[in-house]
Amino acid sequence: MKNPALVLPDAMKGVQAVYKAMYQGGVSPQLLELVHLRASQINGCSACVFAGVQGAKKHGETDERLHAVAAWREAPFFTDEERAALELTEAATRIADRSGKAVPDEVWDAAADHFNEEQLSAIVLMIALTNFFNRINTTIEEPAGTSW
Repeated sequence: MKNPALVLPDAMKGVQAVYKAMYQGGVSPQLLELVHLRASQINGCSACVFAGVQGAKKHGETDERLHAVAAWREAPFFTDEERAALELTEAATRIADRSGKAVPDEVWDAAADHFNEEQLSAIVLMIALTNFFNRINTTIEEPAGTSW
């Protein structure tokens, strides 16, 4: 099956509008791509991992850091700001893996220490849209390297 967001053209128009707003939220495109990559890794979406690496490289990300995203907690390559965004990404993506709050207060507070409301909105939207596309792509078995 083709990507449902392409089968129903109005769906992609809405997604594109959200992406446009998200990239105007004051977060560097490089960081948004790291968020996208980490959520895609968690969800096992090869198409989105592939796209995430390409997007991150386009925005100047290094191979060294890209290779370490899956182990960001142990890797020395990430700033405190990036770590807060990656931890928020993991919490918001793994919502079924915990009882209680999907995003614990300490995770949210750490992110809020580094980002204002607009920036947090951009990060949360990137997490949500990535999870949206991860679910579509894994459902229809979208192969890595496919461009829409």
